[in-house]
This record gives sequence, C-alpha cells and structure tokens, in this order.
Amino acid sequence: MATTRKALAYSKKQPVVNTRHSRKQQFSYIKAVPVQKIVKFNMGDIQAYQRGDFGIKMTLSTEENIQIRDLALESVRQTLLKDISVLFQKNFFFRCNVFPHNILRNNRVFSGASKGERVQTGMTLSFGTPEGRAAIVKRGNPIFTVYFNGEKNIAFMRKFFRKAAPKLPCKSKVSVEIMKK
Repeated sequence: MATTRKALAYSKKQPVVNTRHSRKQQFSYIKAVPVQKIVKFNMGDIQAYQRGDFGIKMTLSTEENIQIRDLALESVRQTLLKDISVLFQKNFFFRCNVFPHNILRNNRVFSGASKGERVQTGMTLSFGTPEGRAAIVKRGNPIFTVYFNGEKNIAFMRKFFRKAAPKLPCKSKVSVEIMKK
C-alpha cells in the first residue's frame, strides 16, 4: 500500500530547483503534477474587503524558512474557517497567502530480503516520482490573513490562531494590525 512520507522528510530541507513540468514530454522531469489539496484561497466577504470596510488585520506568519505541504495548509484553513465563520457569520475576509508550487518527489526504496533487487534501480534513475506539493515560505512572510471588525473579537481570533498553529510544521507568530480608515 502506498503511503505519503512524513512532512519531516521535506519541511526543513532546501527546496529542489529541478522539479519542473514542461510542455514537451522529453524535457519534463515530472510527467504528471499532483493535484493540489487547497480548495479555496479567498473566503468571506470579498467585496467588503475590496471596499476597505474592515478595520483589523490579523496574520499568522512563519518564523523560519520552511516548506509547508498543501495537506497541512488545507488542514489549518479548514480549522480556522470553521471557527471564524461561527464567530462572524459572513462579516470577515480570510485569505491563504501562499501557494504550493514546489512538487515533492520520492524515490521508493524497497527493503527486505532480496525482493527489492528486481524493482529497484538504485541511484541510476533516482529522480523519484511526484508525491505531493509544498509551498516555500520565507521567514516573516504571512501564511494566513484575516480581516474583520470589532476590537473585542481580537482575543477570540488569537485563540483560533493558537488552536490551528500546531498543525503547521514551523514556529509561527500571530500579529495584529489596526488599520486606519
């Protein structure tokens, strides 16, 4: 049964530059790009955000350079959206600021008695097959941003971000900015 590797195998490493998909098949390292797991990037009242109706901006940003898998981003997005939509109904704007461009790959290695020798090529064709996607996030860049009104709601939002932050594979920081109208 095929399983995905743990995020620890990818998260702290430098991203690999030659994970590209080309239109011409002979130049393409990756033959098929995996489906992205993030369903929505902008949620809530988009027109109110464009008009500038919201007075408070809260961001969840990373404190280290890291790759975050799209599965982790979707998990945090669902957790935050569920809590925010209960608190504000529709009077908010929630954005996922990062996009998973980097394609993760895995060169499967078989272990056991002597069954892997017929299947395995060792390091001769070791590029690996695509397994998932990850977003490359630099230190200090925001991952999620929420715009809302009401200073009494800041404590609730901090609690929601603290609840969702352990799902990310990095140290994160919550910052609040009160915007001028």
